[in-house]
Amino acid sequence: MITDLTKGKPSKVLWSFSIPMLLSVVFQQLYNIVDSVVAGKFIGALALAAVGASYPITMIFMAIATGANVGAAVVISQLFGAKNFEKLKTSIFTSVISIVVLAAVLSVIGVVSCGGMLGMLNTPDNIFADSKVYLNIYIAGLIFLFLYNICTGVFTALGDSRTPLYFLIASSVGNIILDLVFVIVFDMGVAGVAWATFIAQGISSLLAFTVMLKRIRSIKSGKYKKFSFRMLRNISRIAVPSILQQSFVSVGNLFIQSRVNSFGSDVIAGYSAAIKLNTFAITSFGTLGNAMSSYTAQNTGAGKLYRIPQGLKAAFIMLIIVALPFFTAYFIFPNTMMRVFVNSGENGIIDVGRMFLRIASPFYFIAAIKLTIDGILRGAGQMKAFMASTFADLLLRVILAYVLSYALNSEIGIWLSWPVGWSIAAALSAVCYLMLYKKKLR
Repeated sequence: MITDLTKGKPSKVLWSFSIPMLLSVVFQQLYNIVDSVVAGKFIGALALAAVGASYPITMIFMAIATGANVGAAVVISQLFGAKNFEKLKTSIFTSVISIVVLAAVLSVIGVVSCGGMLGMLNTPDNIFADSKVYLNIYIAGLIFLFLYNICTGVFTALGDSRTPLYFLIASSVGNIILDLVFVIVFDMGVAGVAWATFIAQGISSLLAFTVMLKRIRSIKSGKYKKFSFRMLRNISRIAVPSILQQSFVSVGNLFIQSRVNSFGSDVIAGYSAAIKLNTFAITSFGTLGNAMSSYTAQNTGAGKLYRIPQGLKAAFIMLIIVALPFFTAYFIFPNTMMRVFVNSGENGIIDVGRMFLRIASPFYFIAAIKLTIDGILRGAGQMKAFMASTFADLLLRVILAYVLSYALNSEIGIWLSWPVGWSIAAALSAVCYLMLYKKKLR
């Protein structure tokens, strides 16, 4: 269902638009979480560490796919808000063609450099082989990951947040079933976990693409180009900074993972489980930011800038409601959350994850505010301000992770870098928004 975000009460419009997106996050995160749960529970702690060791590398590819998705969605949203349907269709097909080509190139690069990347992260020998198997299969499915993300971007840009949810529900259920079958029945180990994700994601992306084509054909328009370099430049103006933003964060996480790996496989396993839980929370907050990005872009295209501050007020209420359950679960019941991934006897691993969650979770409200405001800056095309807050967060977290962990001679120093980075970056994002409001929105 295509929704015009430029009409209706902002709070009602955003709630209706955001809830399916948040539910989509739940099922999307099941991919990563279930892989780790099955690896930790049915294969062992070393398998959990193997999946975790490759996680920051997989997040680089995910970051590129997400950044391209967000960049394309902003342009598509603006054209939809302006009711320019010929250029709208050109932008959609240009985005799809470009993203498929990019995925093919990255697949080749990823397969060739897989072992080298794991070596650079100081991946321990006892989990290196399994990490490489998991990563190679993941890279082979990049075209499905990228295609699905761009289709999701098109749906949300048109105000349809429900269709991606339906595909994710089916795909996540399929992934869980295949995980259990491949690991328990066929005893495929870590490879079974990876192939389950590959198959489920492949089917989901092809179905999403088919529905997207049908949806586009239903929009009446004049003649349009299937590909335009001019349109690609327009999309790249938003997409490239978004990709860089997402990628730099992931590259920063690579450096952090390298430092984590130096503390041994127990710390790697504990961090692997805790970071999956943390990513679940942060991705949920980022989804609110993406919703605000589409909302801002459509209203910018329609010239209704006065609706943006109204939307932000509604978003603040939403982010409190979303952040509170994560804080409660991770801060008050961290042991329970960690036991989802590992057996009760793995006390060392549980202790590592518990400490990370209790340090990071009290600052989730600040992280949510930052990501929501970032969505407005991106939707309004304010990419310099958007990038500045991202770099502040990234640089502080990476630098502090090394400085504090060496100073304390403990992985706890790494965990402390998250709250500081979020806090300073959130303050910078708020200042950038206030400057935008003063210059344009008034």
